[in-house]
Amino acid sequence: MQIRRLTYFDYPKLKKLISYLCTDENDKLAKSLMEEPVGFVNAMLPLEMKFKSESFILVDQGEILGLITTAKTPGNPYKINITRLIFKENLYDVAKQLVEFVIHKFGGKGATSFSVTIDECHDELFDLFINGCGFRQCASEVLWKIERPIPEKTDLKWRYAQQSDAGAISQLYNAELINIYKPSLIRHEKEFQENLFCGFNDYYKTRYVIEEDKTVLGYFSITTSDNLNYILDVTTNSGYDFDYDSIINTMLCEIARKRRAFYPLVKQKTYTKNSEKFENYLKLKGYLPIQTQQILVKDFYKPVKQESANWNVFLLGENQIG
Repeated sequence: MQIRRLTYFDYPKLKKLISYLCTDENDKLAKSLMEEPVGFVNAMLPLEMKFKSESFILVDQGEILGLITTAKTPGNPYKINITRLIFKENLYDVAKQLVEFVIHKFGGKGATSFSVTIDECHDELFDLFINGCGFRQCASEVLWKIERPIPEKTDLKWRYAQQSDAGAISQLYNAELINIYKPSLIRHEKEFQENLFCGFNDYYKTRYVIEEDKTVLGYFSITTSDNLNYILDVTTNSGYDFDYDSIINTMLCEIARKRRAFYPLVKQKTYTKNSEKFENYLKLKGYLPIQTQQILVKDFYKPVKQESANWNVFLLGENQIG
């Protein structure tokens, strides 16, 4: 068995591995493989300068048995996200080898923490990462679907976030974290800045701020990877009473300016001080909770717990980090 970087020439064999996925997923993967010349340049760069996600495959006798994709956290190259894990059914050890490979590879380059976001229904996946690979359960996020969105104009005073706002945004975000989550989820100023190679990202994000007397009291963002599904994320100062209707409608209007048809999903961060209040608002609006995502974290510099001999996994698709 050999683990190596995915290349354009692997596509025919990879199609066989991902044949169970939908056509849209195949098309997305094909597109990313066509960018492999750029990916080759990315692979040669040190960790702090990488600008694209990277995929690795486990090959046995010319057959691809599994694939893993990683992406550094924008603004913090030492926090690595595992965004895709695909392997043939019942080949549990293949998945474990791929996860351990990227931990050792990027840990050796200076990475200090690794994270993965998974659907809470994947019990087998929990076993793989927690018992098999030494990850720990950290926090969760809930995605709420807005059925038949009807954007309405508001009088909310907002503006597009600028690079110079990053420090104030990070202070707001970190201050709103519940204390027990801060060691793992605190974010640096650079994580709220647009990096030089943002055009090569696998997603597109627009950032906004709510400001009063030159003080940032609210921050919200719109993220999409396919120009169809949009993640709406809101962080507000818990010491103020905000009209969530105005914030959500502002984001819907922003999307509607560019797209006639779209599917908005509101992210509820359960690890923030306003989480319960925000959840009550979402329920009152009749939004539908469609997915709870668990955030699992492995701190590279901490001792690894003894592995369990009894762990199981199942066939996985893509789990994107928000």
